[in-house]
Amino acid sequence: MGKNKDRERNENGETETLEPVDEKTGGGYQKKLGRLQIELAHLQAWVKSANARIVIIFEGRDAAGKGGMIKRITERVSPRVFRIVALPAPSDREKSQMYMQRYIPHLPAGGEIVIFDRSWYTRPGVERVMGFCSEGKARRFLELAPRFEAAIVESGITLLKYFLDVSEEEQERRFRQRIDDPLRQWKLSPMDIESYRRWWDYSRAYDEMIRMTDTKHAPWWAVPSDNKKRARINCISHILSSIPYDKVPFDEPKLGKRQKRPDDYVPNNAPRNNVPDVF
Repeated sequence: MGKNKDRERNENGETETLEPVDEKTGGGYQKKLGRLQIELAHLQAWVKSANARIVIIFEGRDAAGKGGMIKRITERVSPRVFRIVALPAPSDREKSQMYMQRYIPHLPAGGEIVIFDRSWYTRPGVERVMGFCSEGKARRFLELAPRFEAAIVESGITLLKYFLDVSEEEQERRFRQRIDDPLRQWKLSPMDIESYRRWWDYSRAYDEMIRMTDTKHAPWWAVPSDNKKRARINCISHILSSIPYDKVPFDEPKLGKRQKRPDDYVPNNAPRNNVPDVF
């Protein structure tokens, strides 16, 4: 049975190599992603039917591909079921609240999957490294977070935590692409520049974060992300394998007959403002 290496153009125009693909059964990134997105649609139907509640957390290095990962998970499903939470910097009022308070309202109700594009782990990561919180508050968070997550899991919520990692060389390459590409410049924030400069400060912070919050009830799953396409296929596959969902039969609706045009219907021929046809 002949096999070859599957090579695809990534979104940066470069060629990436994925795992060997069987020539007879086909394969390739788009086919694999398409099959996984069908399964995500089945998962969505089950979540609604079972009134399930799921939280998926994405953390990781800047430029590791969190946004692209979330986009591929959600682009073919309903935003009413798959909700993305990407909170901005806290307001003055939120800064005066208990830290976890701003995250609790975003936890899922029945029939929802909430994806956190960065989460409460901002505290032991960005806030700690950049000095936005004290060392004491960061360490207290690391002590309390496992208990907070235990309460989430005990309430019946499925909690999945993923950390996307990227090498120094690959992060620098992606940052330089953002600098050179007007379509990506919006992705490059002052915080990104600081994360580039403080690579080892972040390394220490993330190492301790994972060591202290990697628990049996809420483990961390590392996603090597130098190859974005491989990371997406691997991570989405793991999400699907981690949730014991069933395929819910589709209740096919009957369209019926369209009503006949009424004899007294007169179309409105008044002038309209149509957008110019530039196609």
